[in-house]
Amino acid sequence: MGGLRELAEPFVVPGPARVAVSARLRVSDTDAAALREVGAFLGGLAAGDLARRCGQRLEHVAGSWAVRKRELTGSSSARWAGSVTKATHDQWALARRGQAAQPAWLRGQITQIEARLARPLGAKADTRAGLPRGYGSRAEWHAKSRRLHALRDRLVRLEADWAAGRVHVVRGGKPLARLRHHLDQTGLDPQGWRRRWEAARMFLTADGESGKRFGNETIRITGTGQLSVRLPAALAHLANAPHGRYRLDATVRFAHRGGEWADRVTANRAVAYRIHHDPVRGRWYVTASWQRTPAPVLPLETALSRGVVAVDMNDDHLAAWQLDTRGNPVGEPRRFFYDLSGTTAHRDAQIRHALTRLLHYTRATGAAAIAIEDLDFTASTSREQYGRNKRFRRLISRFPTARLKARLTAMAAEQNIAVVAVDPAYTSRWGAQHWQQPLTSQNRKVSRHDAACIAIGRRALGHPVRRRTAPPPHDQSDRAGHRTVQARPDTRRREETRRPVTDRAHDAPPRTGTPERTRATSASTTVRDARSTRTRVQDSPLRTD
Repeated sequence: MGGLRELAEPFVVPGPARVAVSARLRVSDTDAAALREVGAFLGGLAAGDLARRCGQRLEHVAGSWAVRKRELTGSSSARWAGSVTKATHDQWALARRGQAAQPAWLRGQITQIEARLARPLGAKADTRAGLPRGYGSRAEWHAKSRRLHALRDRLVRLEADWAAGRVHVVRGGKPLARLRHHLDQTGLDPQGWRRRWEAARMFLTADGESGKRFGNETIRITGTGQLSVRLPAALAHLANAPHGRYRLDATVRFAHRGGEWADRVTANRAVAYRIHHDPVRGRWYVTASWQRTPAPVLPLETALSRGVVAVDMNDDHLAAWQLDTRGNPVGEPRRFFYDLSGTTAHRDAQIRHALTRLLHYTRATGAAAIAIEDLDFTASTSREQYGRNKRFRRLISRFPTARLKARLTAMAAEQNIAVVAVDPAYTSRWGAQHWQQPLTSQNRKVSRHDAACIAIGRRALGHPVRRRTAPPPHDQSDRAGHRTVQARPDTRRREETRRPVTDRAHDAPPRTGTPERTRATSASTTVRDARSTRTRVQDSPLRTD
């Protein structure tokens, strides 16, 4: 295929297996003070347990886990100790997985820099020979050689940590810890930073347990929304309810999935809760999460039985176009804009609103599937991949491909809409080459992203992206632009001209006049005039129904 890589087959993305919903807690000053004290106390226990777990390194076994849990039970409770040790184990395992993925990235960076350093200055890339381009100047070459030594040193230290089982974890987050040394650049005072630091290190998380009352014995929310917390043994003096519990004055109401949550707490099924504080807004929130049985994955043919809405993800908008089962675009292209600037909460809200509008459009079209590209920009975020193109590297670094795909899958599962992921190779290039110009008219301006939607949708449906090529202008049997309708790859003689619908014996008009006149004009009547009066039927490349 001229050096083109092999394309992966499209597949239906499985639905989510975990659900999480949040609600605001409108607590009083007394309740807020009690929650801070409990969260700070349990956060200190979690910090000490994490230090002990990291100190054990690879010598950790089930017995040592039980010992740590017994040590925490005396000052808190058995359930609080179980939640703390489980969170500690998950945090250590997450750091370990990140440590395992880092060497592969470092080796890739080292290999790319070494290959470019070996090339002459200013040398152009040779894709056929597999040779990268050289660096533009001697100063850049020197800076990259220094970076090469730094990456090698990082790789050596990382491999030593991996062999020894040593991980580096910061409770509260490393970015927030580093922010303490740059307060003048962020406009944040030490007191404001301290409030964020204490809020991030609080621990108010309790795992659910099926069979217990309302699905959680430690943090309990009744069916009417009454929230109470089982206090640790050291803070039993704060209790205002029986059995050493603290009951909040505020009530909880989950606006999203409230019915599903109510069904679980009524049946005493496990629900995990997390209470957290946002010091910037001065608000308290509670998050409920539970496991759910994922919906069975539909076969690809079933998901695409009513066509598909193809989506091309971009930095500032989602381009969408509906395609029927034959791969023809239907109606007009649509765009759903969002803004990825600002805070993380603002970006999440923008993405959520754009996906909501996309799902409403999909339901209005009657399609049961959305086709997206299976994008992964992990290798493209390297500075060696695009050189000095900082704007493009910044663009792909902030592009939320994984989050957008996961959120679309979760939201589409609630609407009974399947998400089909396709290989992203050459979709923009081939879409612009085969579809952008034919679909552009005086009343419609088709962009490159709109044309990419058609390429994505046709790849999901199993059709080739390329349209049927037209014959030479003013051919003897056809006119220009005839063979532009779609044909399946297994269609016989798809590259030939289409035959007329009527039989050849009935193409000529009825004969009139004398026999001599008829014989004299029979050739022109049955050949040239017949070709001009033939009726040909073909599907339009653009359907509007």
